[in-house]
Amino acid sequence: MKILVGTASWTDKSLIDSGKFYPPEAKSPEARLRHYASLFPMVEVDSSYYAMPSASTAQLWAERTPADFVFNVKSFRLFTGHATQPKVLHSDIRTALPEALAGKKNLYYKDLPIPVLDELWRRFKQSLEPLAGAGKLAAVHFQFAPWVINNRDGQAHVRECVDRMGDHLLAVEFRNKTWFEGQHRSATLEFEREMGVANVIVDSPTHTSNSVEPVWDVTSTRLAVLRLHGRNEETWNIKSEAASDRFNYDYSDDELRALVPQIHSIAEKVDVMHVVFNVNHEDQGQRNALTLMRLLSER
Repeated sequence: MKILVGTASWTDKSLIDSGKFYPPEAKSPEARLRHYASLFPMVEVDSSYYAMPSASTAQLWAERTPADFVFNVKSFRLFTGHATQPKVLHSDIRTALPEALAGKKNLYYKDLPIPVLDELWRRFKQSLEPLAGAGKLAAVHFQFAPWVINNRDGQAHVRECVDRMGDHLLAVEFRNKTWFEGQHRSATLEFEREMGVANVIVDSPTHTSNSVEPVWDVTSTRLAVLRLHGRNEETWNIKSEAASDRFNYDYSDDELRALVPQIHSIAEKVDVMHVVFNVNHEDQGQRNALTLMRLLSER
């Protein structure tokens, strides 16, 4: 049984500014990543959601972490149905956009011509090559937008993402209740198994209209992922650019202890399980992750 615990990002502004996790001498990106990797065996790259990562940066990540350290890389936002500002695209891609699109505030996947999409997918996969080549790319995390619903179009888009990513293992996180409500639960799990993707178990507020219940089940024997967003219903839908405002939650020891049996039960069915803390006000994620690691080891 192999359980790897980590956090979503190691570079959040709130984390760095707090001074609560990194030692005073860890002032550079390299020093911070090396310190993080000395305590945790994995991390989720979230910056790749906001802008296409570069292969040169991924190469540095591979070089600055231990041989057995692994990364989950979050998919670029355009691919998961989220609004994407043209300014975050490469300059030559922006130049290639039809005039009607270049002036838009936000672009969506369905807006873009196929040749542009082909090139964006090519560049995204190219950016992952250094991590994959070093054996450090565990999965590519696709967190689909809340408006990607369980219908013909939604399923077709998920299939396209899987096909586009080729041999890469995908971890799929749905954020619309239609995927797992009632009778749809078993069909969605079978859909994920058919595609060979890892179902992402989500821990989040459960009494909001745009959250899903955690589905404790396995769809790939290679990997299972538990992603903990916190249970702060008051901030779940807050309009803020800072993720630390929305995912501001400190799991209690009792809450984490209650998860331990479920984590072990899932981990027994897969080659490896990742537990990722996406609570990120100051050092919440890192503290919670270290506590969970201790609790898991005590069993």
